[in-house]
Amino acid sequence: MTSAFEPCHELLRVTDLHAFYGESHVLHGVDFTVGRGEVVTLLGRNGSGRTTTLKSVLGLVPRRTGSVMMNGRETIRMASHRIAHLGIGYCPEERGIFASLSAEENLTLLPTVGSGGMTLDEIYGMFPNLLERGKSQGTRLSGGEQQMLAMARILRIGARLLLLDEMTEGLAPVIVQALGRVVRDLKDRGFTMILVEQNFRFVAPLADRHYLIEHGRIVDMVPRDHLGGRMDELHRFLGV
Repeated sequence: MTSAFEPCHELLRVTDLHAFYGESHVLHGVDFTVGRGEVVTLLGRNGSGRTTTLKSVLGLVPRRTGSVMMNGRETIRMASHRIAHLGIGYCPEERGIFASLSAEENLTLLPTVGSGGMTLDEIYGMFPNLLERGKSQGTRLSGGEQQMLAMARILRIGARLLLLDEMTEGLAPVIVQALGRVVRDLKDRGFTMILVEQNFRFVAPLADRHYLIEHGRIVDMVPRDHLGGRMDELHRFLGV
């Protein structure tokens, strides 16, 4: 990595993280840090290890080694449910909506993982579509509404570190713009976010820093104020 950047008020520190699925060695010593209230991205091509990194932070891989420090606590040997109760919320690419439940039931079903979760009124203020569709079953929600519901659900439970995987995948531009406003709002409220995202145009103005991941390793870090001089390099790296 070319920068020795260290965030103030560090919330998450990942050091020499390795992850395995059976005999497959997917992460090969991932190192990165995230400061409290920061938005950072994991950028890379499909298969580079971005999603596995998110899952490994939360302990959702069969085996991991190294160190994952959350707010000063080592979590590498913790069970996933205990890690979540440190205030981590994961929004997977498949969104994980309970199809047979209404939007409001999806919002109120999960247990809290921390204090200070958003009220329903706060959530509906941020996602007015969900108020209108509160009684609709999960299967009747559009892709954009499902994504909003998946995000709203982890805000409801009190998570302060949000792991967001491909939140704009397959969504219309107007919904992508709305999600961008939500990310800015959450940052203003002090939330910390790690975004895995193929849509670089979406994340470029939102993130404080961009971590570049390739073959299961972080190979570089680009701060937002360095983006202008490195756009061509980033486009080549991402294959766009």
